[in-house]
Amino acid sequence: MSDAPATILIFDSGVGGLTVYREVAAARPDAAYVYVADDAGFPYGNQPETVLIARIIDVVGSAIAEHAPDLVVIACNTASTLALADLRARFAVPFVGTVPAIKPACAQSKSKRIAVLGTQATVNREYTHALIREFAAGCEVGLVGSSHLAAYAEAELAGAPVNDAAIRAEIAPCFVAAGGKRTDTVVLACTHYPLLTTRFKANAPWPVDWLDPAPAIARRV
Repeated sequence: MSDAPATILIFDSGVGGLTVYREVAAARPDAAYVYVADDAGFPYGNQPETVLIARIIDVVGSAIAEHAPDLVVIACNTASTLALADLRARFAVPFVGTVPAIKPACAQSKSKRIAVLGTQATVNREYTHALIREFAAGCEVGLVGSSHLAAYAEAELAGAPVNDAAIRAEIAPCFVAAGGKRTDTVVLACTHYPLLTTRFKANAPWPVDWLDPAPAIARRV
């Protein structure tokens, strides 16, 4: 038997998957890692579905052929909700995907009012609506699609942060107070967004729990 470490390939449209890599590497420090960022295709959120599916299959397939990983993590909500089934059907390697953490958010919310903050593609997709139907009984869920936050996260990591007003404008729809209840949990439904958590907290109108999916992904890996 080979003593070589397991190889885990982590894929995202850009640098957002680094938030997942951080948690996975802490859980499996014995593994070898390959990180694939499809910068040429970034951002994914506003592209046609058929184009994205073909691109994701091509890029991930090329990476699998080159690196022969033992496991692939699709560290992107848009890619997972769109192409995970196709990837699993096409390739023998096991996949761990990233989907909006609606079930745990509803379970932990005390006010039973949550927001799902993602790309336009993720919040509009039927996959996300199905999760709400299945797991959000008794919970009011606001879907908030952003066309800018993934790019803001890339800029933040590159040392060129956008101003507070731009952050506030993107997160403002998450915060709803009505009928004596106000939002107490925000699902970060894009792996780029945890890069901005400090900025979110500083610009939120009241404190909420910002739910990062990375720890759950690491447990699954």
